[in-house]
Amino acid sequence: CVLGLRDYVGKNGFPGVLLGVSGGIDSALCAAIAVDALGADRVRGVMLPFRFTAQVSLDDAAKLASELGIRYEVLPIAKAVHGFEEILSGTFAGLPRDITEENLQARARGTLLMAISNKTGAMVVTTGNKSEMSVGYATLYGDMNGGFNPIKDIYKTEVFRLSALRNSWKPDGALGPGGEVIPSNIITRPPTAELRENQTDQDSLPPYDMLDAILERLVEREEPLATIIAAGFDREVVARIDRLLNIAEYKRRQAAPGVKVTRRNFGRDRRYPITNRFRDDGRPLAEPDDTLVSRAGRASGEAFDG
Repeated sequence: CVLGLRDYVGKNGFPGVLLGVSGGIDSALCAAIAVDALGADRVRGVMLPFRFTAQVSLDDAAKLASELGIRYEVLPIAKAVHGFEEILSGTFAGLPRDITEENLQARARGTLLMAISNKTGAMVVTTGNKSEMSVGYATLYGDMNGGFNPIKDIYKTEVFRLSALRNSWKPDGALGPGGEVIPSNIITRPPTAELRENQTDQDSLPPYDMLDAILERLVEREEPLATIIAAGFDREVVARIDRLLNIAEYKRRQAAPGVKVTRRNFGRDRRYPITNRFRDDGRPLAEPDDTLVSRAGRASGEAFDG
């Protein structure tokens, strides 16, 4: 991952990189990889808080930046989000609040990061892991904004493992500091997107050890659903994850490039059409089109993007 990011930045002539530092583990690992690849003087971290951002996230992000020695700034996004909501207030009149307002937060952050990139020439590093990209747990034109993703092919459980590993081992040729560079609280704290009050990833997804085990069978091994269920996984959970995996293909086609780490990465190795009527969940293929559309719409909502 370090080598891939270093080569991409160097061979394309970028002066450095920047990334949103949320206080979460994905951006923390990406920041550490960026410093190891390029050196602290070529990495810039930006915290973009909103009212759902916990104080612990602010504290952890600042501590991470200090440990890595990178330039760090805090740019609150409340004015931008409220501005969007005010502009849309007439259009949205009478409609309930939903994931639309959550996605406005992610897209405001993406816009600000891209503005800094345009002004400085630094490339935005995007930070979504393979688990999130598998099930569409990402926002187009928001947290998916960026030029390269060093952890694109790394599942969430591996993100945890590698973060702990980096605190006890500095790779050969790494330009970052030794010792604990990722605060331990970032590794132990339950993951959250912080797009609403008291949100955690497990509100809408299975525990990551279960999710990743199912995804490994679906993506790396391409096992039939019946085989996965026979291995002891819950039928409804497997069917839901498979559905989310299939309908998120259009997002993955628009994602930043990244290094290949696993046996089968998205794009080159796992080539599925964006739109198709194939399913392996036991439902008839001759289902009416309107049913297919409504089911995809519900699943897209579960994945935090319409």
